[in-house]
Amino acid sequence: MSSEQQGDRPRREPREGGSRRPRRMSAPKAMRSAAQQLEELLGRPPESISALRPTDDGWEAEVEVLELERVPETASVLASYRVTLDAEGELMAYERVRRYTRGQIDRRT
Repeated sequence: MSSEQQGDRPRREPREGGSRRPRRMSAPKAMRSAAQQLEELLGRPPESISALRPTDDGWEAEVEVLELERVPETASVLASYRVTLDAEGELMAYERVRRYTRGQIDRRT
């Protein structure tokens, strides 16, 4: 297999006893993976990734998606989706956690 073909695969690290496990993918790759896979499921392109954090099993991302375009643009409806990826970047779960208008500002809590 060429090095180009291996470039998207996670590297393997030795475990105790000589077996190998997938190495966690990088944060930029995890962001791209979350955005691309959510777009495939929803049929809408993401506006942004507002959060990304590692978990024991992979990554969790918050992805902002335009759900309803309105005029003026500040009245458009967006949604935040929580996306869970495994260590290799495969989408395991997603859920919409918030809907809001583009012009809405969160209050401090």
